[in-house]
Amino acid sequence: MTLNAFLLILTGVILNAAAQFFLKMATNKVGVIEASSALSMSAMTAIFLQWPMILGLICYGVSLLVWLMALSRTDVSLAYPMLSLGYVMNAVAAHYYLGEMVSAQRWVAIGVILVGVILLARS
Repeated sequence: MTLNAFLLILTGVILNAAAQFFLKMATNKVGVIEASSALSMSAMTAIFLQWPMILGLICYGVSLLVWLMALSRTDVSLAYPMLSLGYVMNAVAAHYYLGEMVSAQRWVAIGVILVGVILLARS
């Protein structure tokens, strides 16, 4: 994998993880979204006008463009598993910025993910 491809993959992963984080922030602001109310105009307005939702959607859009650039430069069997770094980023961000509890078992699982990504990147 070239440095350029790696940087594109990493940028895509960071943007995708940021999108998830912002979407979670938006849902925290509006509370639980029930299936019966998810399609109502007031529910959609309440969530889609939240600044974290807008930022999340922008991050998703930009991440898609960056991801397409990355996929054009490397194998999908190498690039796609790198998305698991987003789990690591979001677990850390959720713990420190949203106050979510991350158990010891989850930290161990995150360590396993990191080891897998390192092995994959070296292949």
